[in-house]
Amino acid sequence: MSLLFELPETPSVAIIGEETRFPVRRVFCVGRNYEAHAREMGFAANREAPIWFTKTPTALCPSGATIPYPPGTANCHYEMEFVVAIDAPAFRIAAEEAMGIVMGYACGFDMTRRDLQNASRDKGYPWDTGKDFENAAVIAPITRAAAFGEIGGQRITLSQNGTTKQDGTLAEMIWSVPELIADLSRMYHLAPGDLIYTGTPAGVGPVAEGDVLEGRVEGLEPVRLAIGPAE
Repeated sequence: MSLLFELPETPSVAIIGEETRFPVRRVFCVGRNYEAHAREMGFAANREAPIWFTKTPTALCPSGATIPYPPGTANCHYEMEFVVAIDAPAFRIAAEEAMGIVMGYACGFDMTRRDLQNASRDKGYPWDTGKDFENAAVIAPITRAAAFGEIGGQRITLSQNGTTKQDGTLAEMIWSVPELIADLSRMYHLAPGDLIYTGTPAGVGPVAEGDVLEGRVEGLEPVRLAIGPAE
């Protein structure tokens, strides 16, 4: 069988201290997983079930990149996130067993065209154009889970041009990582190469040309991004 045309290589993420890279199959994201962030968006904390959306792997962007200000928006926001990398299959897995499929963790930015997201939300439309676009899933190299240790009260922060804008802890997540994996596995056959962006603390805001963003989670490689001129 021959193909009409060739597709780009499978997107992948570096792994700290290794030559092998993590190939990305799918990117799942959680909305409003920090109570203070839900409030700043005008919503009460959602404790019924996680709010899921997806980004295509082509939205991935490596840490350290300079990207053009995204097209189609006048209000692009940063959102700092703790990212979970999965390297084993799971379907309808219990939360008590969920950490067994976790390969590692990374710092990431869930870049958001907020004006498009809000317009879609107000009309009851999907969030796709607000969330899934080129360079919208920024990610730093992955740290193996064993090297990171237990998820607890590690700080998660973001600075914009050297000024801290987001400052929280992983313990503030409404839905823990095991709970997120268990819930997601009820709806999807999870598989090696899946990433989960686990939500953002309060303090999200707009970016502008010339901005430099740096996100940190204690124990992980920081994620960095510069915003260039629009195309």
